[in-house]
Order: sequence, then structure tokens, then C-alpha cells
Amino acid sequence: MITVYGIPNCDTVKKARAWLAENGQQVNFHDFKKQGVPVELLPAWLAAFGRDKLINRAGTTWRKLDEATRAAVVDEASAIALMLAEPSVIKRPVVQWHDGAWTLGFNAEAFAAKASSLLGPGR
Repeated sequence: MITVYGIPNCDTVKKARAWLAENGQQVNFHDFKKQGVPVELLPAWLAAFGRDKLINRAGTTWRKLDEATRAAVVDEASAIALMLAEPSVIKRPVVQWHDGAWTLGFNAEAFAAKASSLLGPGR
């Protein structure tokens, strides 16, 4: 099963979920607002993407933070603290595929390549 992590009203999450549904992929959705940020997965996300990609510095949530809060994100521990306090600062969606691999954001071509690689040759 594919797990999509994010916020349901995020346009990028909506596009990713719609693409997956249209392409016959079964998806488990983890809503940051209702279920919280899975703290146990944050180290894996940081290892996969790095804090500079995982934290959406172009987003509204980041821009609304005061300068001291933004400047305090200097390592993994401070990045985790911010993501737990402000889940909307996480770039979305974070997707865990059938094979355990992680992707960040939505790109139809990348999703198609990932989905077809999971089907195997000749499928």
C-alpha cells in the first residue's frame, strides 16, 4: 500500500491523490492535521530529502514565521522541533511507495515511473 502524508486541502496533495486514484493505486492517507506528524518517520524523511528540501521555505507557513524562528532551524533536531510545532511547514506530499522508497512533492512523470516500476516488467 502507498501512504501519502500531508494536508487534505493542499493543492499538491490533492493532485497527487487524484493521480494515484486515476491510475488504480490504493492509497492510505495520513492527515497531519488530524493524525499529527509521525515523529518516528522524521529521521527517515530527513535522511531521504535533507532538511532544506523537507522544510518548505517557499510556503506561506514559513514566511509567516518570525525571523528568530526561521534562523533557529540549523540542524536536524531544530528542524524536527519546527515540523512538529508547525506541520504545514513540511513540503507535501511525502509519499512512501510499496517498495518502501520515499518521494517528496508531486510530479506526474515521476509518479508514473515509480508506479510502473512497482508493477514489474510486462505489466
